[in-house]
Amino acid sequence: MNFNFKEIFTAFMVLFAVIDIVGNIPIIIDLRKKVGHIQSEKASLIAGVIMIVFLFLGQSLLQLIGIDVYSFAVAGAFILFFIALEMILGVRIYKEETPQTASIVPIAFPLIAGAGTLTTLIAIKAEYATINILLAIIVNMILVYIVLKSSNKISKALGPGGLSVLRKVFGIILMAIAVKLFFTNLSNLI
Repeated sequence: MNFNFKEIFTAFMVLFAVIDIVGNIPIIIDLRKKVGHIQSEKASLIAGVIMIVFLFLGQSLLQLIGIDVYSFAVAGAFILFFIALEMILGVRIYKEETPQTASIVPIAFPLIAGAGTLTTLIAIKAEYATINILLAIIVNMILVYIVLKSSNKISKALGPGGLSVLRKVFGIILMAIAVKLFFTNLSNLI
């Protein structure tokens, strides 16, 4: 086993920034108003399962369609870059439809385990040991559960300004990670 605290922490931070559960509190609160109760346990568990399955089978799926991990990681770096732009600039590049229910769609997928998260898993799998990424996923899902359960309290405590600052800080971190992933995997392609 390649158990490494630095890799776990880095993978955790990358996933935390991409999932952006704290930055998505306004979306979660809006969904609660539209559809009522959100099952925090169910949303967290389903998102975790999606991420873990993709962690183990994502590379095989890519090979099946003839794409190598480094190419996918470079493409993922672009997605992360655009997600970071959304977070920093406060604009929406990717538009979503209004849901009928919220626990699984859109909370578990695509809000938590969306394209950015799945792309990130493949991208960081090219750099980190699978066990470290798995532990990072589990810790993130615990935090996602806690945030979903207490989203109203967190929103009131941080206020609109606090949420905005937090989202922008994680956006800058995510942009730096995207640049690093891009150049690391680009050099492996060349």
